[in-house]
Amino acid sequence: MRLLIISLLILFSGQKIQKQNIYENVDSKVSQIPDSLTQSTAGIAGYINSNFSEQTDKSRAVFIWIALNIQYDVENMFAVNFALDTAEIVDKVLKTRKGICRHYAELFHDIARQVGIRNYVISGYTKQQGFVDYLPHAWCAGLIDSTWYLFDPTWGSGYIQNSKFIKKVNNKYFKAKPEQMIKSHMPFDPLWQFQNYPLRNQDFYEEKFKTDNTKPYFNFSDTLDRFEHESAIDRLISVGNRIERNGVKNALIFNELQENRREIEYYRSKAMIETYNKAAYTYNEGVGQLNRFIAYRNNQFKPQMPDSAIQQMVDTTQYSFELSRLHLSTIKNPDANMLTAISQLNQAIDEAMLNLNEQKAFLQKYFKTAKLFRKTLFYKYTWMGIPLN
Repeated sequence: MRLLIISLLILFSGQKIQKQNIYENVDSKVSQIPDSLTQSTAGIAGYINSNFSEQTDKSRAVFIWIALNIQYDVENMFAVNFALDTAEIVDKVLKTRKGICRHYAELFHDIARQVGIRNYVISGYTKQQGFVDYLPHAWCAGLIDSTWYLFDPTWGSGYIQNSKFIKKVNNKYFKAKPEQMIKSHMPFDPLWQFQNYPLRNQDFYEEKFKTDNTKPYFNFSDTLDRFEHESAIDRLISVGNRIERNGVKNALIFNELQENRREIEYYRSKAMIETYNKAAYTYNEGVGQLNRFIAYRNNQFKPQMPDSAIQQMVDTTQYSFELSRLHLSTIKNPDANMLTAISQLNQAIDEAMLNLNEQKAFLQKYFKTAKLFRKTLFYKYTWMGIPLN
């Protein structure tokens, strides 16, 4: 009996155990998607929505479709451009069926969004075989049944060997837990670590992955809620502050901070221009209203309107000029060109207000005059060249 047991153990240990793919049914169904539906993310998302209802199954369907159908573009692997338009990226990768990390991540993001999964594209850097890569990387975060998981559709689709892409699905990068993903993927913004005691960049380099409760507590959940409701410029400022506090350890982080600052300046400049344009538009409205009043006065207030309606014409005009000046006053730290434009518009408002005040003075006199004699105000009477009215 003892010999039999030993023989069985030897026989069993000689067999390689195959890990079961628990998503086999989902993967199989996704492989049957008609080619006609894969020309757009809407078509792919529609197929997924019609075949799956659970969020995990939907996220798996997105992940596996990309892993099976998109080739890593080895020739352009160094052409990492995080400033490209998302729509253009998605369109290109669907047409060519090739891409680098940003393409994989944006494609995952777009399809996942359309199947009802709240998700974000994350940018950062990585570590492989103990070495920190010198290229930035992009992956995704997705909220699955109220829990945040991480997805790397690029690393999950295969690997590069001898300058060639070897397609092989790696489930390690599907629905990965944050505490596991942080061992190889370091986001620039520590928010995307989804940890209350996030690692600093120095910790990542030194592989100090153990939670350090002596660090300041970081409520990533509340921070994420604020992030979602912040304006574009406030979001950029918050992100930049978090990145800087986490330590500028390498050139990739430095470049990310520089890009962040450029975007902040862009949005500030854009906001200034939009505010100035509001001021100019409101001023022009006031000028139009003032001209309509003067034309009405030149026509001796015909057709006749109640005094209150006539008064409203000048009040509305004054409000427009005052609102225009208020818009200008909210522009902070303008550059030289904007300062000149603001000065010119303020001067134009001053001149328009002088004209408006003349009209208001006439109107006050008009209202104080008995209605029987108001018509005389529209004529100039003189005696020996001296005005009588």
